[in-house]
Amino acid sequence: MARNGIQFEDVQRAIETLQQRGDAPTIQRIRDILGTGSFTTISDHLREWRTRHEQRTDIPLKSAVPERLQESLMNIWQQAQEEAYEGLEHYRQQANDAITAAEHQAQQSMRQAEDAQQRLSALNERLDQTLERLEEKTSTLAHVESELAQAQAAIEERDHRLQTRDRQIETLTADRDRMEREHQAALAQQEEHFRKQLVQEEQRHEAAEQRLMQLLDAARHEKQEQEKLSRRRLEQLEERLDRMTAQVEEKRRALQDEERRHRDLSLQSQQTAQVLTDTRAQLERSIKTVSERDKEITRLRTELRVLQERMARSSVPPFMY
Repeated sequence: MARNGIQFEDVQRAIETLQQRGDAPTIQRIRDILGTGSFTTISDHLREWRTRHEQRTDIPLKSAVPERLQESLMNIWQQAQEEAYEGLEHYRQQANDAITAAEHQAQQSMRQAEDAQQRLSALNERLDQTLERLEEKTSTLAHVESELAQAQAAIEERDHRLQTRDRQIETLTADRDRMEREHQAALAQQEEHFRKQLVQEEQRHEAAEQRLMQLLDAARHEKQEQEKLSRRRLEQLEERLDRMTAQVEEKRRALQDEERRHRDLSLQSQQTAQVLTDTRAQLERSIKTVSERDKEITRLRTELRVLQERMARSSVPPFMY
């Protein structure tokens, strides 16, 4: 039974418009005229219109031909109608089977898309927790700066020890600069790798869309491949985010070690305060990097939503009577 929305009268008016143009009424042409409506609803109304039209055309026209010839024509007419009914029933069954298979495939695609959305939500929660930990670290750093301000008086009394500590500070500064360069190089390499993979994914999607528009069987197969590819890509994203989280954790541990060394030197050297200031700048850059990663995840989520919309729009073409 047809669902609510497109009524039989709307389909009947569209069919009359097609007949006036000289076009045969099909599901796709009717939907083009109406501008809306599901293929199942239009198919049910079109089947009802054909049944009514056949009932009106079942009555043969009277003619002035001889009775024997009229009887032969009646036999031919009845035989042709029976053959037409058998063929029509066969085509109806094929169309119903195709529509049922298409709806089942669409439901599976929607379920898989919902699972992917749930995994993305879990990843976002994990990133939020990481950002909270970084904010706590920033607060701790501010507290350390306050303690440094109070220790300035004691540092002035120990200026004679700064000469022996200068070499240690230079070594720490060189190590910090080296770590920062390595960190920036690793981030640049990861970003370039992500961009290349995204370009490859976009090219695969474009090729999949072209194949979907060519053949029905090729479209179904390609949709399955795209779903597998999406699952693999989400798994890869999860692995990348886990690696990124591990890297952030390693950086945080490195910062903790650096802060312990700075606290030991802060009571004896004013230059240690400058090192802590540089460490805070590095922490802010790490926060900025995490923010950029969040934007990257948002963009990937948008791409996934576009893919879902494309998959939803790539429904099985209707069977043409």
